[in-house]
Order: sequence, then C-alpha cells, then structure tokens
Amino acid sequence: MKKQSGEQPLGVKEIARRANVAIATVDRVIHNRPGVSPKTKSKIEAIIRELNYQPNILARRLASRHVLRLATLLPKVSSEETDFWTLPVAGIQKAEEEIKQFGVKIEPYYFDLNNRKSFAKVAKQILKNPADGILLAPSFIEESVSFIRSCKELKIPYVFINSDIPQQESLCYIGPDLFRSGYQAGQLIHYCTPRDTRVLVLNVSHEIEDHHHLLRKEEGLRAYFANTARPIVKKDIQQTDPASIEKVLTKALQQHPDTRAVFVTNSRVAAVSRFLEKRARKNKDQNILLIGYDFTKENVSRLDQGHIDFLICQQPGEQGYRGIMALYQHLVMKVPVEKTHFMPIDIITKENHAFYI
Repeated sequence: MKKQSGEQPLGVKEIARRANVAIATVDRVIHNRPGVSPKTKSKIEAIIRELNYQPNILARRLASRHVLRLATLLPKVSSEETDFWTLPVAGIQKAEEEIKQFGVKIEPYYFDLNNRKSFAKVAKQILKNPADGILLAPSFIEESVSFIRSCKELKIPYVFINSDIPQQESLCYIGPDLFRSGYQAGQLIHYCTPRDTRVLVLNVSHEIEDHHHLLRKEEGLRAYFANTARPIVKKDIQQTDPASIEKVLTKALQQHPDTRAVFVTNSRVAAVSRFLEKRARKNKDQNILLIGYDFTKENVSRLDQGHIDFLICQQPGEQGYRGIMALYQHLVMKVPVEKTHFMPIDIITKENHAFYI
C-alpha cells in the first residue's frame, strides 16, 4: 500500500470513506465474498485501483497461524521414463520458495505413469488428509475424474497441468494447446518433406487409450493434412523398451517405405532417434525427418547430435510454477484466476537449443 506525501497511509477505511460504504462492504470485495451489488463492487474496485491498495497478506497469514497445505499429484520419474517430470517439479519448488513465508506448505505425491492403479492408490492417500488445494496431471481419465469428484464434494480447488479434462470444473488449466501443437508439427512436416511422402505417427506409451493428450496431438496433425493427399499411418507402441520400439518401427518402415517423416507424440522421441540412426547407417540414401516433444537432457543431446530435427516444447517448469501460483492467488490473495492459460508452442532446433530457458 502506498503512502502519499503529507497524508496518512491509505487503507480500507479510506476506501470505505470514498465509496461511502461500510468497512465490512470493502472487506467483502477485497476477499471476493458475496453480498455486494455489482454497481457497488465496481465502484470499490475502481477506488482500489486508483489508490493502488494492496492488503498486507503476510501480516494476515501470520496472524491466522493456519498452514495452507497444497498437494501435488504428478508422475514420478523412474529408470524407464524420461526426465520430463523433473521440470514441473522444479517449477513447483520455485513457487514454494516464493510463497512459503505466507504459511504455505506443498506436499508432493507421485504415481507410476505406467500403472493406473498407482494413481488411484496415491489419490486415496491425499483424500485421507485433504489438502486446501491440489495441483495434478490427469494422466488417467477415469481415475482422475473419480478423484476430482471427491475433491468437489470436499470443496477442494484443483488445477490441471500438462493435459486437461474438459468440463470438469477445475480452477484452471495450465499447459499446452495439445491440438495446436500437433497442428504445428504438421506444418513443419509440410515445409520439410516432399508432399507425396508418408507421415508415421508414433504414440509410445503403456496406456494409449487413457493418454488423451497424445491423441489430441495426433488429431491436430491430421487436421493440418485434412485437405491434402498426404498419407498418414499411426502405430501405438505400448512396450516402451528399445527392442519393442525397434520391432514396431522396422515392420512399419518395411510396410511403408515412402515414409519421410516420423512424429512422436511425447518425450520418448530419443528412443526413436536411436533406431533411426542405426537404420540410417544401413540405408544411407534414406533421410527421415523426426519431430518429438520436450526439453529433456536426452532429447536435447540427440537434437544436438543431429538425430532429432525438431523438439516442440511448452515450458513444463512454468506450468508447475503457474499451477501453484494459481492456487495461491485463489486461496490467499482471493483474486480471480485465468481459467485457461495455454503455454507458448516453442520449436527447438540444434541451432537454438543452447539459448532456450
């Protein structure tokens, strides 16, 4: 709150005086509580902006002595997975450093991305001692819907990151526009390969049918080519070990020798690049464009070596950070939160990856 020259500090009393309302009415507006007419609320908000009034959140939080608990429910990183999920965790930790002085504590929970029962089990653990707010990556649709149904009953606000489940009344969604990112991949392929060659779409995941974020990317790519004669073939690889990936790809490329572009819908593009590198040594005349997702260490290394052509990245660290700050703004600051925040679609190449933050 500013102090003007020759005047007393401007606070709630001054706002109430200028608006000709009771202090309690101003307090309702500041804390976004009901009971104030739209006209009066608009008048008070205009005065708040004019005075640049900011409530002393720190003093209020310290006075309450209530620890605000925020739970995060994310996939864990294992030896079988990429290090993608270390990035949202880093963003969450950054947010925690900024807001812990206000009595906010973050409790991390992790599930196995390859095991839907793991998600349900960890979700039950969270509900045994419900948090004040929850940030989650809804990787399994059925289990996620069941979990957030319980959150609704308990009046716990929740934020989705990385992928969304429409019509589930989340506080907000922070992440990529999945469809548009797939559409962008289609545009890159269009620019870089002959028009009559085939595109191979690879969904590399143990739980294809529930990983709707992969399917939305595929839909975006197909939409880009909807009015063209570009042939597209899709392969789902549910065993993600190198031998299984090699088996599926070998067969696919034998069946479709005109393939000149491969689009991997998640961060496992490095594993695909190793197979294509090995194959290129045997077939020197064949050049296949490779596009995948995410700024992981392994992916960047393969990009730098020239084995991946493009990485589509959408700032997962910022997703984690913004997700926590959205809960903080809602629960502590009592201010409206943007319902959908799409992250930028960043195209990373060998030439620019060193400058990407």
